[in-house]
Order: sequence, then structure tokens, then C-alpha cells
Amino acid sequence: MNLQRLEGFYWVARCGGYARAARAFPYPITAPGVHQQVKKLEAELGVRLFERTGRERLTRTPAGAQLFELLAPFMEKLPVLLGQIAGGELGGRIRVRAPALVLRTLLPPWLGRLERAHPRLQVDLDDIGEGDLGVLQRGEADVYIDHLELVPPDVATLRIGTLRAFVVLPARHRLARARSLQLRELEGEAFVAYSGDRRARDLQLRALAVHDVRPSRLVGASSSDTILALVAAGLGFSIVPSLPDGPDHLGVASWPLGEPATDFPVLAAWRRQSSDHPLVTAFIAEAPREPRRPARVLPGGALGGRSSKVGARGRTPP
Repeated sequence: MNLQRLEGFYWVARCGGYARAARAFPYPITAPGVHQQVKKLEAELGVRLFERTGRERLTRTPAGAQLFELLAPFMEKLPVLLGQIAGGELGGRIRVRAPALVLRTLLPPWLGRLERAHPRLQVDLDDIGEGDLGVLQRGEADVYIDHLELVPPDVATLRIGTLRAFVVLPARHRLARARSLQLRELEGEAFVAYSGDRRARDLQLRALAVHDVRPSRLVGASSSDTILALVAAGLGFSIVPSLPDGPDHLGVASWPLGEPATDFPVLAAWRRQSSDHPLVTAFIAEAPREPRRPARVLPGGALGGRSSKVGARGRTPP
């Protein structure tokens, strides 16, 4: 049996489509080329390996599922074995998907440790937009990092950090120098909300409802970074997730939000069937383990004092 045809089948089965499989291949190949590999394998075996369940979505047939279960461990461990044979070191490529905030704050020191431990291991990073655990379950990522409300039984996780909700104001706002803040003091002002991430937007609006705050208007933004930039420009206030020290953005002052509950665990997730995959094991071994710290919350709906890190940068100029 031709190994290239099996390789084409493996990547399509893992990614759920020809175009995604072509992008995931360890060497350049076109989607039609992958399609031809699969069709030749199906002709050779005399069975269909995939069925189309959407415009660009392929699902394994029972025969395809059987073949993938047998083939996946070999295909996943082959690059590792070849790297060890060639250089005696762990090598290969691992694909990691996470929000921009996580990539910017938690990944750099993590990747530094990984580089020192396994210099031949290549990490492919990609910023996800709206949270989608499906990229992991469909095989489009080896590790997925995000706040997860529900974890399926076929997914293993490790808690690596915590995001907390912060109210952010322009540094020139009339309340920017306050040591504490009632969210309802911002009644009637413009609010900068997530425009694409429905889950994050719902959490923002729920927090406003809990504090009975009705903005004069909503300004849409696609990411936390964009929200902070718009707030710094004076276009409104917002509520954004951040590491416990608060958002570090010039021209912005911030306070931790007391209500509703504002701790959002950040989890590294991977498929349980990959738990013995050497690359996944090596990547997770270098993950940060966060110290547990209580949230800074004041009673009575008040917000805590400004984050000291942001306060220095976001202070109103004299």
C-alpha cells in the first residue's frame, strides 16, 4: 500500500477537509493533490473513507474511522522517531491554537523553556478568534489553550493561568484617578463591546445588567487589544479579561470587577488519545503552573483599586 496515499488520508481524516489537510501537511501540497491521494486509496480498498457533511467538511465513514484509529499513532510518532534517529533529540512540529491574549502573555516564557529543553521541536502558533474547541477535536490543533466552560471526556486539560475581568477607562476620564469605582457611575456612557466573540460579549453585557448600567451606545471591536486601543482613544469604557495584574496598555486605567464572578481558568487542552504523543508530552511538561491567588474583590459591588502596573502607565498627565 502506498504510504503517500495513507498520509493523504491521515491528514484529511485529522483536519476534516482537503484544503485544511493541505495546509497542515509537513511539506507543500495542493488540496487537489491530497484529494487524488484519497481517491486512489479508496479505489484500492474498494470502500468510501469519507462522507461530506457540509460545504467544506468531511466526516470519516465507519471504514475511515477504523483506518484512522490504526494509522494515527504511527503517523503522529513517525516524525519524532525520525528526528531521534537523525539527531538523537526530540524533534517534529506541534500545532498550538490560543487567543491573542494568551499567545502574548503566557506563551513566550513557555516557548523559551521548550526551546532550551527541545531545540529541534517546532511550534506552529495561530491566533484563534471566537473560541472553538472543535479545532482540537477535528485534529486542526494538537494543543488548544483558552477558558473552557465545558470539557468533553475525550479531552485532557491542565490549568495554566487565570483571567479576571477588569473595568477599563481612558486615562483622561473624570474617574480615572479614583481609588475605587462603582460601575453604575458609568451609566449613560459609551461602551466598547466585543463584536465577533459572542461568549465574551454576553459576559460583558451580563456584567452591565448585574450593575444596572445602560450604556448610551455600543462600539464594536474584534479583540481585547482593539478594545483597549479604543478605550485609550476616549471612545468609551469597557470590561475586558486580563491576567491578575491587569491590562498593560498605555492610556488606560483599570479596576478589577467584583461582580459577577470574575475568575476564568485558562486551560491547556489536548486529545486524550494523544496523551502518549512525545511532542504533546514535551510541550505540556514546560507549561506554567499558576500559583493560586484570591481575587481582589470589594463588597457591595465596588471595584477594587487600580492595577498598580496599569496605574503607572495610565495615569492622567499633569
